[in-house]
Amino acid sequence: MFRPSRRDFLHVGFLGGLGLSLDSFLRMESAQAEQKFYESKEGTAKSVIFIYLPGGMAHQESFDPKPYAPIEYRGPMGTIPCSISGERLNQNMKQTAKIADKITICRSMSHGEAAHERGTHNMFTGYRPSPALQFPSMGTVVSHEFPPRNNLPQYVCIPNQPNTFAGTGYLSSAYAPFSLGSDPASGGFKVRDLNLPGGVDDARFGRRRSVLEAVNDHFVKKEKADSLDAVDTFYQRAYGMVSSVAAREAFNIGAEPAAIRDKYGRNTAGQRMLMARRLVEAGTRFVTLTYGGWDMHSGIAGSMNRQMPALDQAFAALISDLEDRSMLDETMVCIASEFGRTPKINGSAGRDHWPKVFSVVLGGGGIKRGSIYGMSNATASEPEENALNVQDWATTIYKCIGIVADKELMAPGDRPIEIVDGGKVRQELLA
Repeated sequence: MFRPSRRDFLHVGFLGGLGLSLDSFLRMESAQAEQKFYESKEGTAKSVIFIYLPGGMAHQESFDPKPYAPIEYRGPMGTIPCSISGERLNQNMKQTAKIADKITICRSMSHGEAAHERGTHNMFTGYRPSPALQFPSMGTVVSHEFPPRNNLPQYVCIPNQPNTFAGTGYLSSAYAPFSLGSDPASGGFKVRDLNLPGGVDDARFGRRRSVLEAVNDHFVKKEKADSLDAVDTFYQRAYGMVSSVAAREAFNIGAEPAAIRDKYGRNTAGQRMLMARRLVEAGTRFVTLTYGGWDMHSGIAGSMNRQMPALDQAFAALISDLEDRSMLDETMVCIASEFGRTPKINGSAGRDHWPKVFSVVLGGGGIKRGSIYGMSNATASEPEENALNVQDWATTIYKCIGIVADKELMAPGDRPIEIVDGGKVRQELLA
């Protein structure tokens, strides 16, 4: 059997086989070595695709329009019916309207953080921000609680980790996300190091030598270099990861048929969601992707007309594609933003920050189909029925994944911290 040497493995071709940086390999190997067993059991959601819309998407111009409210509340845009009887969505959501019977729209999400960073922290971690401790993201917790599948990274961010709150918080950097480092929608898309040339010039050789030194430093620091066998074991495991056909192909978006790429949309939203589907299909457990900028303080109608159609097409294609592949029941898809927008249109024809009520979407992975959960009031200014807080939202997601949300993890100083503090499962959201 072929056994690559350490120097062979460090050749750009081996590292590039998956596109993982050396640091990523070392962190993953450390995670597997340090975590002796995994307590969590897979739930209905074997994988999660978390679609994050940074900036604060207006619920009134998306999933919770108010067509009968006064004009200063309902805004300048129209609505269309959807496949949930009696419900309507924004005029730009023609494709999502068709698949609404496969998802649950939550119209009563609420928290108290009107600043972008604080609201973002809430939605990525399930916690209010604390000056004393930075909490881990949901993707990191999933990476901590489950073993890898099919030699793939547990937690991937497309195209990059979008903010510090999508990271590890107080947990080890071993559970950090792997970032593609490039946008799947770009013409020259390459996962980091994936297609580096095999020729050796001075720059490449210098790089390889520094990589080798980094590996040696890693083993010295981790006190794993007590024998050559220990080092060889690391290389064999890492080589297994990069030599996996499934792992390499998961990142090869060019292998998708042209018709599928067209269905998702040849744009940022479409190709990022298509990449997410490829990754969860191959075995990645948690994918976070971002799309657009939704901080629309002025000209909200024009901004929505520019950004919403691509999101609409891509999201509907993702849900339909997962269903066609018999993956939707085991793949949860979430749409969230850090907060909503003010009830009244402002003097610049936009809306400002508003965390008191907004909309999130859940679908697949054990979530009820064709459902509206909760209700905002007539002016979309606060919840009227079944207010949904961040803790309950996160706890329900963890329940579907198979993680007990009040399990305690160890923070620095041997301080036990619950994954989510005080949340409860909203059974009405579950199938």
